[in-house]
Amino acid sequence: MSGTLYLVATPIGNLGDLSPRAVETLGAVDFIAAEDTRVTLKLLNHFGVKKPLVSYHEHNAAAAGQAVLSRLLAGESCALVTDAGTPAISDPGELLVRLCAGNGVEVLAVPGCCAAVNALAVSGLPTGRFTFEGFLSVNKKSRREHLESLRDETRTMIFHEAPHKLLATLADLCETFGPDRQIALCRELTKLHEETRRCTLGEAVSYYEDAAPRGEYVLVLAGAEPRADAALTLEEGTSQVLALVESGQRLKDAAKEVAEHTGLSRNALYAAALEARK
Repeated sequence: MSGTLYLVATPIGNLGDLSPRAVETLGAVDFIAAEDTRVTLKLLNHFGVKKPLVSYHEHNAAAAGQAVLSRLLAGESCALVTDAGTPAISDPGELLVRLCAGNGVEVLAVPGCCAAVNALAVSGLPTGRFTFEGFLSVNKKSRREHLESLRDETRTMIFHEAPHKLLATLADLCETFGPDRQIALCRELTKLHEETRRCTLGEAVSYYEDAAPRGEYVLVLAGAEPRADAALTLEEGTSQVLALVESGQRLKDAAKEVAEHTGLSRNALYAAALEARK
């Protein structure tokens, strides 16, 4: 019988955020796969956990992933950790999860810190629907194409950024979305100098032209205002609602989403779709 891969979320700054279940899991597995074994060793020492460590990161994911899988298939259990946050989210751990899933190995999550979700929660921007965009490419063409694809995105957008690239990224965001778009800049989350700056993109550019960015940032950007489609009929809108319901959404949620994107009445869409289903 194969072992289990545990995805153990680790603190993003404050060691007090490591859950009792996470400590218990780290102490119970046969070995730990870590992004940087030196960073993880400090964490384990703090909590008095002694376990064998293996290296697993973006530069060795193919070979290391196969090695971890072999041990799991042999019956050992493994905890996958990153330096900070939740493994497999904008992280090569997703490759290991896919590899395990394809080979019948059970994968369980031990939840905890996620910088993107924490930043979204404190941003003051809409949280009902959002899209995580991670780090923008350093390649100018890819970067421009990525941002252009989001120009009409109505959901709240979340980006990660390093301090030395922050100003350039803000300038690109400002060019694409306009200086009046609202943004929350969250830095050093859960750490001593944690700060959330809520302003427009134009104000953010002006501020960081004079103040050097410090610490790691999560950028939470407001989505575009939904554009009403005056040409769309209630019948056409109802068809969109029914298509969303077919894909698994609740009727109420589907009617709300179509209403937001078309300007049609949510109640009218709901009633029409309900009648059509009968």
